[in-house]
Amino acid sequence: MNAVQLKMARVAAGWGVRELAKAAGVTANTVTRIEKGADAKQSTMDALQKALEARQMKFVNADEWSGVMIKQGDET
Repeated sequence: MNAVQLKMARVAAGWGVRELAKAAGVTANTVTRIEKGADAKQSTMDALQKALEARQMKFVNADEWSGVMIKQGDET
């Protein structure tokens, strides 16, 4: 998951920075910094990804393409 995917998934999930931060157990400042391209610990990225995957987000990375897919039909 990269910074662009993080922000795309957060917005698609209907979360603000604070909501994602709370769900992932990190600070809102951490989320903002990562979305702006700052480096983060792998454990932080894993926590953010896990929180977003619980909202039916899937992160896709293939060759030079990356994106976010949203599972349809399961509103959480």
